[in-house]
Amino acid sequence: MKISLGPLQYYWPKRQTLDFYETVAAMPVDIVYVGETVCSRRHELRLEDWLDVANRLIQAGKEVRVSTLTLVESESDLKALRREVNNGRFGVEANEMGAVRLLAEAKLPFVAGPTLNVFNPETLRLLAEAGATRWVMPPEAGRETLAGIRAHLPAGMETEALAFGRLPLAYSARCFTARRFNLQKDTCEFKCIDYPEGMMAKTREGQPFLVINGIQTQSAKTYNLLPDLPGLAAAGVDILRISPQPEGTAEVVAAFRGRGTLSGDFCNGFWHGQPGLEWIQA
Repeated sequence: MKISLGPLQYYWPKRQTLDFYETVAAMPVDIVYVGETVCSRRHELRLEDWLDVANRLIQAGKEVRVSTLTLVESESDLKALRREVNNGRFGVEANEMGAVRLLAEAKLPFVAGPTLNVFNPETLRLLAEAGATRWVMPPEAGRETLAGIRAHLPAGMETEALAFGRLPLAYSARCFTARRFNLQKDTCEFKCIDYPEGMMAKTREGQPFLVINGIQTQSAKTYNLLPDLPGLAAAGVDILRISPQPEGTAEVVAAFRGRGTLSGDFCNGFWHGQPGLEWIQA
């Protein structure tokens, strides 16, 4: 199976982000997704910066895709989306239906991102007719969902699954990080940049519950399908997606290449059709 590095979920300073992707160029990953997918107010890197990163990764032998925002909320967001779709060189991962429409109109092949929420073969067929050549399973989907879709998989369609990283559970038009500091979303003071792996939210009993990442809500536990690699291969997954981590991404990639192990508070319940926070021994 190929290994991909998914789009960066967090808001890191520009220098940190560029340094990170310099290291990615040397990692044994096949595909890298670049671009902002969570919040349009995150401007440390503009599209031109992301395309520069993409050019360097192409030179390092990677396949590169530009990922679009999950929520398009304004005319400026739409203008940015049009520039991404018409970047002229790199394929696109569409993360909402507006991007799908633009790509279909331009007759450009694309990756159907995880937030398009494909849970049945009929939806995937519609996306294939629009130009999708790869789909990324929603993180809540497991092997049974994949089995039901695989029997009707459009010809040539690749399947990608999140294999490591916090589960992106929900997106909102409201920003929870700004609200934590009693700020409005439009005057958030870019607080997300102070939390390179999101802000942990705990229950009244002090147990880790969720991670707040701007408008995105993530799982507190990290999804880890490393022990499930044989099952993923048998289910027909072509590409394993690893989500960028502020620390240790290279070690995670190495482990999925069979060179090392991982330790931590992990979960894998969704893949096994169980509550997502559970850990099921493979």
